[in-house]
Amino acid sequence: MIDLHCHILPGIDDGAQTFEDSLAMAQMAVGQGITHILCTPHHNNGKYDNPAGKVISCVTALQEELDRRQIPLTLFEGQEVRISGELFAQIENNELLFADLSNQYLLIEFPTNDVPSYAIQLFEQLLSKGHIPIIVHPERNSIFIKDPNQLLPFLEMGVLTQLTAPSYVGIFGSQIEKTAKKMVAHNLVCMMASDAHNLRKRGFFMKKAYDAIEKDMGFEHVAAMQQTARDILNGDPVVRPEFTAIRRKRFGLF
Repeated sequence: MIDLHCHILPGIDDGAQTFEDSLAMAQMAVGQGITHILCTPHHNNGKYDNPAGKVISCVTALQEELDRRQIPLTLFEGQEVRISGELFAQIENNELLFADLSNQYLLIEFPTNDVPSYAIQLFEQLLSKGHIPIIVHPERNSIFIKDPNQLLPFLEMGVLTQLTAPSYVGIFGSQIEKTAKKMVAHNLVCMMASDAHNLRKRGFFMKKAYDAIEKDMGFEHVAAMQQTARDILNGDPVVRPEFTAIRRKRFGLF
């Protein structure tokens, strides 16, 4: 199992705080069947700045300790990048880490309560240069919770979307769970990751969520999401699922 979003690196954001925390998270990940993790500390979100060189050093140190302890987990360097007008300058300065070595796929975080008005234009520019944005945890963004169909313009232009596993199994509450399930059912999200931060409420939940999706949608849906994660990590083309708008119920509610 591949996890493309995880805050396992120690002491650089709001995820693992110590090396011991990181090792405990690694053991938990292995216990859930996770074999590969893209380490994605917050970057450029107004509180945390973790440019490429810093992340690479942290990943190298943690991987060496995992290998020494014979913990069978392979780490890769990445970031959860807050959307901003500085993205292109940071790419040119080699400050950003993509999910793949060919610099195609980039994890992008929106503010919790906003979808910036410039996002469409910025993503068009990224796509024109061969960079494919991946919007992370849209089911936890208040704009998309209110109207999941706000994702459609992004999907139509070729942007990808990443569900957070705990959302699907109710860890963040019933409203986010309902939104996550609607998004999965209509293919408004095409892959899943843990966004794990610690051993407690912000754990991995990958196996539990995949099991729930298989029960709701069938094994083929799970297999497609897992294949998308593999393709992104390998820098291969992604087979995009056919997405559909969510029909409104009476009184304007979804």
